[in-house]
Amino acid sequence: MRIAALALAALLAAGARAESPEAPQAPCPKAGDVTHRHLFGLWRATFDGLPQGATLLLERHPELAESVRGAINRNGLRAQVAGDVDDGEFTLEESADGVKIDATWTGTVVDGSCGREIRGDWQRASDNKPRAFVLRKLQ
Repeated sequence: MRIAALALAALLAAGARAESPEAPQAPCPKAGDVTHRHLFGLWRATFDGLPQGATLLLERHPELAESVRGAINRNGLRAQVAGDVDDGEFTLEESADGVKIDATWTGTVVDGSCGREIRGDWQRASDNKPRAFVLRKLQ
């Protein structure tokens, strides 16, 4: 009876380990190794000199294999965005109507951020005044 109880306990313990294995941690990419895939998800942007930030959702671009496309929301005002990252250099174009470029983003992936922070300049086409931005991944 005691052997059966020990065998049952061993089986239950093995089953528990099989059902809840620890997920392997993805390696932290260096800034220069970040690809468009690391950009997929929800991001929060803050801008120097502007009281409000913005939320961006970046997804796979349906036509350009190594690019992203998505939307930006600034307190209810929405626009489309499209861009990419290459060797740690980030570019994004913003358009309210999907045709004319209203603003551009140029920046670099922050070393040691695992591709979850980008810093650079955001510039509206209308005033041509660059403003520093910080983009941090939320999901």
